[in-house]
Amino acid sequence: MAAVSNVSVTEIVDLRELREKDLDPLLEEEGITWRSIFNWDSGASSDLVRRFVKIQALNGFALMQGGRVIGYSYYVCEDRKALIGDLYLLREFASVDNEDLLLGAVLQALLNTPYMLRIEAQLLMMHGPFERPMPFSRYLKVHPRNFMMADIDGVAGLPGGGAIQTHLFEPWTQRRQEEAARLIAKAYDGHVDGTINDQYRSVSGAKRFLLNIVQYPGCGSFFGPASYVALNTSGELVGISLASLVSEDSGHITQICVSPEERGTGAGYEMLRRSLAALAEHGCRKTSLTVTASNQEAIRLYQRMGFRAMRRFAAYLWEGF
Repeated sequence: MAAVSNVSVTEIVDLRELREKDLDPLLEEEGITWRSIFNWDSGASSDLVRRFVKIQALNGFALMQGGRVIGYSYYVCEDRKALIGDLYLLREFASVDNEDLLLGAVLQALLNTPYMLRIEAQLLMMHGPFERPMPFSRYLKVHPRNFMMADIDGVAGLPGGGAIQTHLFEPWTQRRQEEAARLIAKAYDGHVDGTINDQYRSVSGAKRFLLNIVQYPGCGSFFGPASYVALNTSGELVGISLASLVSEDSGHITQICVSPEERGTGAGYEMLRRSLAALAEHGCRKTSLTVTASNQEAIRLYQRMGFRAMRRFAAYLWEGF
């Protein structure tokens, strides 16, 4: 009797072997999922993925079954560091085993890359619990994070803070980029978020971080009218609150930080209040942000301003290999 071929065999395929349309069903479902869970329009990011797949320039892997793409993950390398940009599986195939197949393939490729020192990932679409054993776990550190969301209806009722009397608040402009980069490096010195994202550790890294926020769609479309800076009485920049639009009716706070000596002054509250008010004026109904779970002081502030945790995810860091 002739052997029956097993069409359900799962295989890993390099993304550079695929055609643009091969990913369409997967990206369409992922877009629906982002919208339903996070109120986030991921269309611009999906278009960028399609563009790079079309020119065979996207590093990563697809999980295929019966000639159908059922999951994918891609990564970006910069100097001696890599960032895993996404990992998504079709709902009917979402399992810990399939996630680990994809993640393991990506990690193996990166560990085989000469001079690679560090791999970062924040994968909000992971279905399996992030506390579980992971591929190459001997190199792994896990930092729990919260995705928080607030209805903007109540923003108009937030009172102005005391920092109005002691600080000057101005709209963000690109000429503040150098100052903002110095502030970020200072604010995250010794902070857990500097461990999670090494761009926070230096002025040059912070400049790249700010450039990514303003020019690329990963965190939505940068929205200057809802982005603010705080200045002290000497005119020194001591805080920033940057915002983006992630759908026609939702905003996202991409970065908020205050210099260490200004913490507790209310500058962070006032910047965030103004960002939320500007998003509300633009027509947003919801706003989101992410925060590391151990940063309880920031979480208490966000909760006081109406944010609630909607999803728990993890920042993964592989290094020391």
